[in-house]
Amino acid sequence: MTGRRLRRVWRIVDDLAGRSHHRVVGILLRQLEQNQEAVDLAVDVVTRAVPSATGRARMGDIEHAGDDHRRQLVIELAASLTTPIDREDLFRLSRSIDDVLDNLRDFVRENDLFGAPTVDAAVPALIAVREGLALLRRALQQLVDHPTDVADLVLAVRKRAGVVRRVYQEALGRLLAGDVTSEMLRQRELLRRIDVVGLRLAECCDALADAMLKRIV
Repeated sequence: MTGRRLRRVWRIVDDLAGRSHHRVVGILLRQLEQNQEAVDLAVDVVTRAVPSATGRARMGDIEHAGDDHRRQLVIELAASLTTPIDREDLFRLSRSIDDVLDNLRDFVRENDLFGAPTVDAAVPALIAVREGLALLRRALQQLVDHPTDVADLVLAVRKRAGVVRRVYQEALGRLLAGDVTSEMLRQRELLRRIDVVGLRLAECCDALADAMLKRIV
């Protein structure tokens, strides 16, 4: 048996043993780790623990790492015979995770471009995002061996995404009650960016919830 055919046989054995499922989930978890690192950096930038320009540069490195994990997922799925959830849903979930990272990147970039204005609501909103990402990580960790636990965790993630929306709406209401100034407009744009992060987090929930529903059906 040639080396290529032998590798193919071992790949089939891996798939039948379920090890490929763990590899796929592992790649998603590594992709999600970049999001968690990104939201931590965003909090540090907002609280001025990290200068805005420095945060912007670091975020670029985080984004590149996230892109690498997405490419690894494509390669792994191309070689796998079976997957823990539908391939389309895996791509959708990975894309939604990437969208969260992209908007965190844009938030840090715009914060730097706008001169790092003070946005009081940014910290509680970003903390809700951080909590949501941690819960999403737990959901992915249960995907292969304890899939029945995923639904409750997805619901908890969705609630954190809802917190982001409420914080945004309340902060926007306070802003609009004041005078229209350049500072107010900069704050509004940054608040909107965080709101979009929450919306993308909710899309992660939709992707995973739909995938789990297909498993039941």
